[in-house]
Amino acid sequence: MAFALKASPASPSSSAASRHSAGRRSAVTVAASRRLLVVRAAIHPAVPMGRLLLRAPRKRALTLTVAQTLSRVKEQGKTALIPYITAGDPDLATTAEALRLLDSLGADVIELGMPSPDPSADGPVIKASAQRALAAGATTDAVMAMLKEVTPDLSCPVVLFSYFDPIVRRGTASFAATAKDAGVKGLIIRDLPYDKIHAFRIETIKNSLELVSVVGVTGARATVNPHVKDLLKEIRKVSDKAVAVRFGISTPEHVSQIVEWGADGVIIGSAMVKHNHQHKG
Repeated sequence: MAFALKASPASPSSSAASRHSAGRRSAVTVAASRRLLVVRAAIHPAVPMGRLLLRAPRKRALTLTVAQTLSRVKEQGKTALIPYITAGDPDLATTAEALRLLDSLGADVIELGMPSPDPSADGPVIKASAQRALAAGATTDAVMAMLKEVTPDLSCPVVLFSYFDPIVRRGTASFAATAKDAGVKGLIIRDLPYDKIHAFRIETIKNSLELVSVVGVTGARATVNPHVKDLLKEIRKVSDKAVAVRFGISTPEHVSQIVEWGADGVIIGSAMVKHNHQHKG
């Protein structure tokens, strides 16, 4: 099933509805851009906000892998900005616009959440976002079809953020192959069982996908856990890989703190989703 962004000829009444829908989508994507600009300014405070607002859209380039992208940003002495949005919230057309906009504004990697009917490890903001997306018809097939049309326009890699159960129901080999065909560069599995990692990793390698498993509950917090600072130091002792920090980052001050502690990237999830929903018009 192809995902079409162009509307078919419509009657005057349906045209008005279409204009209303387009205006609503524009409000959401503008809200996303404002949030991203504020966070980008926190990461690079020496860059005036005016330059961020006026800079030309990033030129389309060959999309790198997630590892290549983070390594390049690290070599440049910068911090990677990784926004998260839920696929299909409020609809897939808005998601397509948001992906293109976030890419043009300078997102280094974009995390796209696959809505789950049982988001047990997510906080209330992303749970509500998933419910809205599912109610709007955001199936796995529809999300993949949308990505297949959008990813060729992007210069940054897209990573799918999913639970393991829907992947198992579809079949791990089938899901990995479909994700590759849709232009996805990586998978973050919320609840990947330890005993399933090896077999699933084989499928992701076959399809040139990078696999990450995470533990934690999403959600914005008042302060960043100070243990993150010590954890970053411990990771540095055993690995030279780029390290991005997520969970609880919701303000420019949080971003500045994480950067000061030495993270190579910051992931903005619940705060981005909440902001978009509140400013959808």
